[in-house]
Amino acid sequence: MSRAAVPGLPSRYPIGEQLPALYADDDFAQRFTAGLDTVLAPVFATLDNLPAYLDPRVTPADFLSWLAAWVGGVDDPRWPLELRREAVARAVELHRWRGTRRGLVEALSLILGVYAEVSGDGGASWSATAGGAPAPAVADEVLVRVWAHREAVNADRVRALVRTLCPVHTVCRVEVVPGPPPAEANGGDGGA
Repeated sequence: MSRAAVPGLPSRYPIGEQLPALYADDDFAQRFTAGLDTVLAPVFATLDNLPAYLDPRVTPADFLSWLAAWVGGVDDPRWPLELRREAVARAVELHRWRGTRRGLVEALSLILGVYAEVSGDGGASWSATAGGAPAPAVADEVLVRVWAHREAVNADRVRALVRTLCPVHTVCRVEVVPGPPPAEANGGDGGA
């Protein structure tokens, strides 16, 4: 629903009441400003509630995509509304951890609801001499292991998400493991 077209929305600040006394009894001035009140009422209502528009947990659903873009978050309209809200609310925190093990594990947990472990360092090489050839590249890959314990996990979706979250220079291999995650992931209960 567009906030610009709310029929019958009363203005909390009628312009006619704010005119000088000379125009208070002028029928034309009152009717003219009443037309402006109809146009401005949604604007005033939006401005009066601006803090709610900036809180992803209560903002109108059609505003989430804009808010996600504003904070660098991911918003997929196919996701349930509560997941979209949580992803936008945690976008800044996740962005802080982007490219790290923790960021990858938390993003996979939030977006796909899976338990994941990341091992390996990726590896990088450099030259100690300016303009010199770098040392041979370290052939170390990052392994992202995801457990599909509650429901089927789309491996292609996991790989696509990992590709967007891993640093460009790293080689990431994804393994989707059926069954419950390791016992230490669940507080020692052996499954979820």
